[in-house]
Amino acid sequence: MHTEKLNTHLPETQFILFGALGDLAWRLVVPALFNLHLDGLLPGKFRLIGVDRQITAARLKERLLDGIRSFSRRAAPSDEQWSGFADKLEALPMNLQDPDAFRALAEFPGIKQAETAARIYYLAVPPFLFDAVANGLAAAGLQHGEAQSRIVLEKPLGRDIASFRAIDSTLRAHFSERQIYRMDHFLGKETVQNILAMRFANPIFEPIWNRRYIDHVTVTVAEQIGVGHRAGYYERAGALRDMVQNHLMQLMCLVAMEPPVAYDADDIRNKKLDVLRACRPIRPDAVPLHAVRGQYGEGWLKDERLPGYREEPGIAADSNIETYAAVKLLVDNWRWQDVPFYLRTGKRMTDAVSEISIRFRDVPHNAFPAVSGANSQPVRLVIQIQPQEGIILKFMAKQPGTPLRLRPVDMRFAYREAFSKPSPAAYETLLHDLLLGDATLFMRSDQVQAAWELLMPIIESWEANPAPDFPNYPAGSWGPESAERLVARDSRTWLTPSQWHPQCDSPATDDDER
Repeated sequence: MHTEKLNTHLPETQFILFGALGDLAWRLVVPALFNLHLDGLLPGKFRLIGVDRQITAARLKERLLDGIRSFSRRAAPSDEQWSGFADKLEALPMNLQDPDAFRALAEFPGIKQAETAARIYYLAVPPFLFDAVANGLAAAGLQHGEAQSRIVLEKPLGRDIASFRAIDSTLRAHFSERQIYRMDHFLGKETVQNILAMRFANPIFEPIWNRRYIDHVTVTVAEQIGVGHRAGYYERAGALRDMVQNHLMQLMCLVAMEPPVAYDADDIRNKKLDVLRACRPIRPDAVPLHAVRGQYGEGWLKDERLPGYREEPGIAADSNIETYAAVKLLVDNWRWQDVPFYLRTGKRMTDAVSEISIRFRDVPHNAFPAVSGANSQPVRLVIQIQPQEGIILKFMAKQPGTPLRLRPVDMRFAYREAFSKPSPAAYETLLHDLLLGDATLFMRSDQVQAAWELLMPIIESWEANPAPDFPNYPAGSWGPESAERLVARDSRTWLTPSQWHPQCDSPATDDDER
């Protein structure tokens, strides 16, 4: 029998979920909250108030139960498990573009009868509604107290520096920075969090974590899926805005940041901001030397014919939106001077894999040239985020027997093998931190702005100069040839995951579509 445990040290909490019938709430937010409920990590007094234009309590419960059955990492819930969670649900129909509707929210019994409760306003709505919700909450007096009120936003946070500043200005007119939680679900993944543990809890890495020993770093987030049901959004965004500006640059920051004094929200985020501010600006005339774009055409994967991007439903026949982006960044500081960071992401790639590869410098003198030969490979530390979570050190070792021969070998740490407890979903980690008021894994305004500022020369160049060769890579490949040339100019290559990690061909999860 399931016995509900109560997190009694957390204050009474009201979780107001705007867009409660939408895709984000259905696939990710509510399944994560349900798992926190089963793990006893929700506050003892917790209410989820689902807000949508046409919503009833019955419709809300039906929709959310379907999402939990479809997307929870656990088996379908028992009647008792669902009943314990369903008792926490309430529904409120609202037109978010009607300012008067927020007065109804303020007078809603679940809100009015618990005026001292902590409130979380989760905006699982399109970005064009961010201003309306923030202004409506403020007009109704619902943004009270830093400790009692938090507002959560999902990407995209603008589509350029100007639109981000406009969104941010509205939010910060009514909420303090400490009340604003900007979600990047990649930061909730266990292996991503483990980057800091690996670097700063183990003294063996720090002495070699610099330009003297590291040749370059690659960050790859490859998806097998196409644009799917997100055509409307993707035609306004593209790979650079959708993935590089947030996920990939945050991963780069975790690799490149200086040691924090403490695992503290402000300290961690300050160190990540230092990395972004140290990145060398990309001159407009140098964009082709630092960035590559691609768009997938028709191709094949595992004997299945895949349509090109322009053939996908909802996509313009002459679309100039990139489905692949690769960027070279340089961090101008003592630790990383002249060490390139190569970031790449794409849809309809050969494999679904997210990983960071740290390529160490070659030995200054090879004492084994005759016995290593073609088998010689550089030392790499590979941090795999998905599909398998783990860390692999690749190095050269002697083969058993005679004559003396060397070959590449791996030392592997796999989460599934090392820990009996399954990893929580990224949203579970982030939502629990949100309930605790811990902003360490959330993005701060100055971080988001710094990332936009770095990428604006690329965005402006690509918008001013439509790609003449789209589509320029077949679906089911590793991207356009121009991406190979980007790293080849520096006498470097991408690490192709399928060459060394054959199990990385599992499909992307729904979580990847955020």
